Amino acid sequence: MQTRFSIGTDGPGLYEFTGQVAGWVRGTGVLTLFVQHTSCSLLIQENADPAVQRDLLAYFDRLVPPADDPAMAYLTHVQEGPDDMPAHIKAAMLPVSLSIPVSGGVPVLGTWQGIYLFEHRDAPHTRKVAAHLA
Repeated sequence: MQTRFSIGTDGPGLYEFTGQVAGWVRGTGVLTLFVQHTSCSLLIQENADPAVQRDLLAYFDRLVPPADDPAMAYLTHVQEGPDDMPAHIKAAMLPVSLSIPVSGGVPVLGTWQGIYLFEHRDAPHTRKVAAHLA
């Protein structure tokens, strides 16, 4: 069973799409999610306290600042804006695919876990996540 999810973003941040996934899965098996872009990531993360998402965003922004920051002067891929190459670096550091068990038509997530697309670019995007349940 396969599908694609579309996740609209408004700039950097974590966008939960657990509900979309839970509404689609059926049966029992392993769900694989794969984001079809090179400047965003997928995460399973806490969905109870929004401060967690804010802190993650702040951490990665501090770890990998924009290309126009003096600390990033070594970058050569800068034609697509100061957020582009840092977005690729963040996507290289974080997962772009997830494997989630499914039992009885329900993703087997922990109590406070949600499935997120982590947008690394400044501009709004529509991101595609391929899903395969086997």
